[in-house]
Amino acid sequence: MAILHVLRVFVGPGGTGGNPLGVFLNGAAIETERRQSVAVDLGFSETVFVDDAALGVIRIFLPTQEAAFAGHPAVGAAWLLAEIGRPVEVLRPPAGDIPVRYDGTRTWISARPEWLPGSMEVVELSSAAAVEAHPGQAIGEPWRYIWAWEDEDAGRLRARSFPTVFGIREDEASGAASVVMGGRLGRPLTIRQGVGSEIVVRPQDDGRVEIGGRTALVEARDFAVRGRWAES
Repeated sequence: MAILHVLRVFVGPGGTGGNPLGVFLNGAAIETERRQSVAVDLGFSETVFVDDAALGVIRIFLPTQEAAFAGHPAVGAAWLLAEIGRPVEVLRPPAGDIPVRYDGTRTWISARPEWLPGSMEVVELSSAAAVEAHPGQAIGEPWRYIWAWEDEDAGRLRARSFPTVFGIREDEASGAASVVMGGRLGRPLTIRQGVGSEIVVRPQDDGRVEIGGRTALVEARDFAVRGRWAES
């Protein structure tokens, strides 16, 4: 038996948006060879398995493969650990150590832009309206991230992300892509993505980019294995 926590990460003003995320705090209850199929069955863009809560060791699975790093899973896992009274200062996915901090409103992680696969195409459009009107793309096409300024002076931009190469039609809130944008633009940003998610971006002097956001718990439910994973 394992407990699945379902979260919304990078919730926007008024409780809008937030990228769904599945988190198993007792990741060891699920054998490594089963994790990919669990992630597929759940259908989230990412699912997190916490292998050592004290040390912050996590693994992240997309529908098609394991990810060395992903932003909204790291923020969500860090938030959930704090919620159960076990806050962490560092998370440790395969990509490397991720510093974590909490400010009472948002959970923040600090990551390196080079951790994101170089396959993401970043496209600046002419306006936020053009981003809104984009039709998306078919599953299997290369990952495309589109964006435009809403208010350049204030550092506010509108974005949408289509990681269709990983079997995800559209990502509601892309933490890793926001790390890349912070590295590219080199300035504080507030990103509005999807139907209403909000990601705050702060480039750091050491080349890392800090991203932060609000997280909400949707539900916690039991999962049991009977030859394969199924909801109990």
